[in-house]
Amino acid sequence: MAAKAISSPVPVEWYSTLAVVMVSVGLMFTASFFIYEATSSKRSRSLAKEITTAAVASVFLGFGSLFVLLASGVYV
Repeated sequence: MAAKAISSPVPVEWYSTLAVVMVSVGLMFTASFFIYEATSSKRSRSLAKEITTAAVASVFLGFGSLFVLLASGVYV
């Protein structure tokens, strides 16, 4: 019984596209977070909205950074 090689669930050709899309979406959520913080008063802010927006931005920027590194050949 031969061992099966490990393969990526995402085709290598998609790495650069996924990198651009995920970093762009992450930057949009980051901008949304900063605009929300700058324009809302301290009394009208919602901690749940802040944490949710920051978490979503963090996830997209994290995976976007991963795909940037994969697309550039750093971890291949």
